[in-house]
Parts: sequence; structure tokens; C-alpha cells
Amino acid sequence: MTTKSESETRPEAATAPATPPTAPTGRHAARRFPGDLPDLRRPSGIAARLRTFLRARWLGTIPGRIRAYAALALAGVAVLLAVLSVAIGSARDGVQTIGHDAGPRVVATGSLYFALSDMDAQVANVLLIGRQHDLGIGYDEALRRYEVRRVEAGQAAVQAAQLAGDNVHMQRTVREVLDGIGRYERLVGEAMVLDRQANHAAGKLPQQVIDTYRRATDLMKSELLPKAYNLTLDSGATVRQSYESKRTAIESGRTWVAITGALLLAALVVLQVYLAGRFRRLVNPALALATAVAFVLVAVSVGLLSAQAGHLRKAKEDGFDSVLALSRARAISHSAFADESRYLLDPGRADTYEQTYLDKSLAVLFVDPKDRPVNLETYYARLPEVLRAFDPGRDRGAFLGFFGNEADRVRPGQETAALNDTLRAYQKIIENDQKMRRLATGGDRNGAITLRMGRESGAIKDFDDYDRALVRLAEAHRAAFDQAIRDGDGGLGGWNVIPVGAAVVIAGLVLAGVRPRLAEFR
Repeated sequence: MTTKSESETRPEAATAPATPPTAPTGRHAARRFPGDLPDLRRPSGIAARLRTFLRARWLGTIPGRIRAYAALALAGVAVLLAVLSVAIGSARDGVQTIGHDAGPRVVATGSLYFALSDMDAQVANVLLIGRQHDLGIGYDEALRRYEVRRVEAGQAAVQAAQLAGDNVHMQRTVREVLDGIGRYERLVGEAMVLDRQANHAAGKLPQQVIDTYRRATDLMKSELLPKAYNLTLDSGATVRQSYESKRTAIESGRTWVAITGALLLAALVVLQVYLAGRFRRLVNPALALATAVAFVLVAVSVGLLSAQAGHLRKAKEDGFDSVLALSRARAISHSAFADESRYLLDPGRADTYEQTYLDKSLAVLFVDPKDRPVNLETYYARLPEVLRAFDPGRDRGAFLGFFGNEADRVRPGQETAALNDTLRAYQKIIENDQKMRRLATGGDRNGAITLRMGRESGAIKDFDDYDRALVRLAEAHRAAFDQAIRDGDGGLGGWNVIPVGAAVVIAGLVLAGVRPRLAEFR
């Protein structure tokens, strides 16, 4: 027997309207039902995503952490690429400046001082010879050398003007040198015309010729040579400043490459460890390969920048500095050799030319007189003692001057052999100078002229031997300079694309490594 349900026995229950369900509360409050209306107070779209991102709630999820670590690694790649590009650019600029632009031009402008010095030396030889055209290197050869040096001086002045750039002081100095060369040539031309008209014997110049030459050589010594020397000093200072700034930039770049590279490697390792721990995998191949590529890139880059700093230092210190110093030594030596001719052709200024010869000799190679007065007699006595005991591989600071600086930094091998040859040849020309002055002061002026200018005496031959030895020494340093620049250029080959290519590979491997893990959450 069936019974009626409570709703059938209670009509009011069947006819009462249904009450709507109550809204969920507590942890189910965020749930939506099909009939719910949207909450117009909640942001949506881009604003919602931005607010969520700023609150960093996504970091609380595994995909969020993976994306964060990957983004950190990619940022490290970008920073490393930027730092490495700047460092490589500094290295390339340094090699270009020292090896191809300012460096060679400064060495070329250093020849300006030599060309001017030898111009005046050849004029002194021409005037001293007089009508005896077969003395020395000969009248015609002396004139030919004068013309050659005159052309070289003009070319060197043009190169100095190019190097000056926007430097107003250097530009003005170059203009003054060019103007001074013109005035000097006019005075020399006048002196040579008077000399030919006088048709005098060797060493017996008329006073009118001497006076005209005095004006010319005073112009050379008081204006042209100092300005030419200052041009070389200023140009050398420009190169040294550029070298210091580029070398500092390379070394600083190397440090920053190491730092950013270490941070990138740390980010890659952290990402690798996180994925290994979360997904129970021993290694992520793509991330492992990205880490290896990054390590190789950083290691090779640091090594490259260290090598470039070394090449730049070698080019500057072993090459440029020595070549420039030896070019000055050569110019001063030629000027000192010309002072011997001036000493003989102008007895009225013999004491002055003797002192200038000593000053130039001391600039080339200074020896300590050992509590004795500094004069030619003590120099004649001390020089053989010092050079006889000198050992390039052992002694440092045995003497000073241009050759002293060279002896302190000379390297074993070709440079040491060339230095020894140069010092022996230098000692020989000092001995010849001593003999010449003893003849002149002893009353044998013709004997002094014959020793200085005679083809059989050996004075000119000995000086030519010294000059060739000095040129060989400079060429040994020039070879070191050229080799360092070639090494620098060769080391940088391809490094305009290598960093970019490596960065793209690392970034691609990072994305390839995290993509499968993120796909597991879709």
C-alpha cells in the first residue's frame, strides 16, 4: 500500500515558489555559475594582465618561474653581447689608431726633424768644401742630398698638418714651420751664390758667406728644429693618450665581459638545476649546450681581449716608442755631425759649436762623468769605459739618453745585436771627433778638414756605418711594431659577427630548452 508524499499532503509546499540558491562563500566565492552576471568592478584585458604581472603572483607557479629564469638568461645574453661588442670595438679602434692612422703618421712626422737637420748639415758641407769639389761626399752629392731632404721635409710637414686635425696649436706650428723653411731656403740660396762667387779654398770662407750662413743656421736651430721637435712631441703625446684610453677600455671591457659572462653562466645553471629538480630529469640537453657555448664564448673573449691588450702594448712600447726615439737620435746625430763642419767653417763660433756638439751627444748617449766636469774631454774618456763594460742582457741604467732608454727595453736577438753594432759605431765617430778637434786646436786646420771631409780618412765612412747601424736598429723595432699590428688585425678577424652569432645560438638553445617544459602546462 502506497502512501502520499509530504508534498502531496501539504499543498502549500507544492505551490510555494522556489528560493534562489545562495551565493557561494568562503574558498568557493570566486566560482561562477552559468547565470551569473559579470562583476563590472573587476578590471579586464591588458590592465588585468599588467596588474597581475606587477603583483608577481605568476611567480608562484611553475610556468611563471620557468619564464622568469629564461628571461633572466636571455637578458644576460643581451648584456654580454652589448659589453663584448663595446670591448671588441675598443680593441679594433686601438689597433687602427696605433697601427694604421696616427701611429705611422707620427713616425713620419718624426722624419721632419731629421730632414731639416740633414738639410743644414749638407749646406755646411757644401760651404766647407768650397772649390775643392772632390772633398767629402762631393759637392754635387751634397747638393743632391740637400734637395732630397728638402722634399722629405715638405712631405713630413704635410703629414703633420693632416695629423693636427682640429688642433689649432699644431696647425699654427705647421704653418710656421713651412714659412720658416721658405725663409731658410732663401738664405741658403744667397749663401751658396756668394760661396760660388768667392771660389774659396776648403774651410776658408769669406766673412760675407759666413754671416749669411749664420742667419740661415740660426733660423734652423732657433725656430725650425725646436718647432719640428715640438710637433713630434705633441703628435706622440696624442698617440700615447689614445693608446692609454684604448688600452684602459680594453682591460675594462675584459673585466666586464668576465663579470657578465659569469652572471649569464650562473643564470643558465640555476635554470638547469630548477628544471632538473621539478621535472625529475638529470639534464636538459639544450640548456647544457647553451651553457657550454656561453662558457666558450666568455673564455675565448677574455683571452682575445687580453691578447689584444698585449699586441697594443707591444706595438706601442716595443715598436712605436723605440722607432720614434731612434728617429730623434738619428736626427740629432746628423745635426751633431754637421756641427763638426760648422766648427771648422766658422772659427768665430767654434766654442759655440763645440758646446752644441756636446749637448747633442749627451742627448743621444749620456754617461756619468764621475764627479768630474761635464765637457768633451770627460766624455771622450768615460764613453769607452762605459761601453766596454756594458752587457745588454744584464745592465740597466748603465747610461742615459736615447740609447740608454733603448738599452733598458731592448729584447734579446736581433734588437740586441743591432744595439751593440750601433754603440760600437757611435764610439768610433766620437773617437774621430776627438782626433779632429785635437788637430784643429793644435794648429793643423787643414789636417782637421782632411780628417773630417777626406774620403780616405774614414770619418764620413764611419758616420755612414753608424747611421746604417742605427737604421737597422730602428727597422728591428719597426718589424716588431708591424708584427704586433698584424697579430692584432688577425686576432680580430670575424669578431664583428662571432658575438652576434653566438648570442643568437645561446638564446635559441635557451628557448628550445624551456619550451617543452612549458608545453606540459597547456
